[in-house]
Amino acid sequence: MILEKIQSPDDVKVLSNSELHILAQEMRTTLIEKTSICGGHLGSNLGLVEITIALHYVFNSPFDKMVFDVSHQTYCHKMLTGRQLAFTDKEHYDDVIGFSNPEESKHDWFNMGHTSTSISLACGFAKARDLIGSSENVIAVIGDGSLGGGQAFEGLNYAAEQNSGLIIIVNDNDMSIAENHGGLYTHLKSLRDSKGKAENNIFIALGMDYYYIEDGNNLYFMIDILKKVKGTKKTVVIHVWTKKGKGYTPAEENKEDWHWSRPFNIETGVFKGSDGIPIENYGAIACSYLIDKMKQDPKVVVVTAATPICIGFNEKNRIVAGKQFVDVGIMEQHAVSMVTAIARAGGKPVFATNSTFIQRAYDQIEHELCITKCPATLIVTHASVSAHNNITHSGLLDIAMLSNIPNLVYLAPTNKQEYLNMLDWSIEQNQYPVAIRVPWNGVYYSNREVSTNFSDINHYEVVRDGSKVAILALGGFYQLGEAVAEKLKESGVNATLINPRYITGVDKNTLESLERNHSVVATIEDGVLIGGFGAKIAQFFANKDVKVKNFGFSQGIPICFDSKEMIETNRLTSEEISADIIELL
Repeated sequence: MILEKIQSPDDVKVLSNSELHILAQEMRTTLIEKTSICGGHLGSNLGLVEITIALHYVFNSPFDKMVFDVSHQTYCHKMLTGRQLAFTDKEHYDDVIGFSNPEESKHDWFNMGHTSTSISLACGFAKARDLIGSSENVIAVIGDGSLGGGQAFEGLNYAAEQNSGLIIIVNDNDMSIAENHGGLYTHLKSLRDSKGKAENNIFIALGMDYYYIEDGNNLYFMIDILKKVKGTKKTVVIHVWTKKGKGYTPAEENKEDWHWSRPFNIETGVFKGSDGIPIENYGAIACSYLIDKMKQDPKVVVVTAATPICIGFNEKNRIVAGKQFVDVGIMEQHAVSMVTAIARAGGKPVFATNSTFIQRAYDQIEHELCITKCPATLIVTHASVSAHNNITHSGLLDIAMLSNIPNLVYLAPTNKQEYLNMLDWSIEQNQYPVAIRVPWNGVYYSNREVSTNFSDINHYEVVRDGSKVAILALGGFYQLGEAVAEKLKESGVNATLINPRYITGVDKNTLESLERNHSVVATIEDGVLIGGFGAKIAQFFANKDVKVKNFGFSQGIPICFDSKEMIETNRLTSEEISADIIELL
């Protein structure tokens, strides 16, 4: 096997044409085999095999600097830069993460899990090179929907003016996570249809040299064009048409489902049920509710930023929703500004995305949505230690990030009924911008009556009255709070259990009432502690005769982690939390 002998890019450069072709086949087979066991970003990497081989055949990494955007396109790059064992040997599958990581290799430059930044980073590399007087090539690889992100436009704009030895490879596979959206991709299609000769060409209009490669999965075409532009003193765009999922029929035929793949059966292309998404999940629940809501009210519109599946809007549901569903592509800033204006004009917008992606639109949330007090709804998904398991996609930062923005009401439901009631209230009210933090610990049902009106802002729900200890268990960690209360009961402590519901404010009346017969207040949250919900409670009791213990996560989020281990490391089991509370007593 040729791939098993690749220890560095130097081993690629000595291969014959026939060996390079065999290497590409082996890399595809290896990608499919590993992903079938571990899951991962399969479709994009299958399409990038030839580009990556050609890059390492022509250029000299790490002297020549390559920046991949989004870095979930780096699996092939890792295979050719000394990490092939992590793809060919099951014993080493966990040696690398799914994104670029400087701690793994000198051939990786940044920890990158988000999108649309490679051109800006490459501009910085080129500027530093010119200042220092060195001579390396700088290459940005962008695609898989990333070119539509706002920063990619900013990077292109500056790269055109900089015009100094920068190579931009546009990996055009006509896809994002789902289908692409926006005029830019209509433009790329016109370039594809005309084989790069369309009269209107945004890259040429900006002043860049432009090359079009119709078959980006032809290794020899890629090698030839890269040799041609190597050493350029200008900004060059190479527009490459590739096939997402190339070489694996199910991934070619259903690109959306195979963007990120769960473990699957290679022969049948069927995802393994035990590793799949539960039939009852909050994405499907929200989608069903929202589609019914749309049918009842034409003012309701759902907006996503390239992540429609996070709330269950698969292709079928998107068709059902019609014009009341909008996917803006990888443009969270645009999405938040857009829903702000929809709300301002009397519409009822709902914007949904993952916790880790919403941070890209912080300024628009704070400055436009909340200062103007527009009643839009933000659904924050994957906000949990149990969601994404790496630092670039962590769902543990949103509480600290959003809960201190003035005028925002950030809600934390604990079960299905509460979630749907909060969502319905948020859509129908017209006073507040509202965010809802979707639980990520499984779907639970309430055995008590659930409020349908949340206009009494920052009013906590006291579920169980007790004494000595009060437990404030937030959102998806409410069930953990219940388990802690049961553990304390076994030790003779009848704890008060509180469902805070509101992340963004403090219920002074409820907290003051605790002072009378409680000596310990414990907060439990599925997020980082610094700047989090518990910090507000601790601040409230700072000058009072009540001990406060905050349970949550430290800011030391590992590059890659196992959620169960993270919970245990941070002493967030019911046994450990109850033991710590008993010690305080």
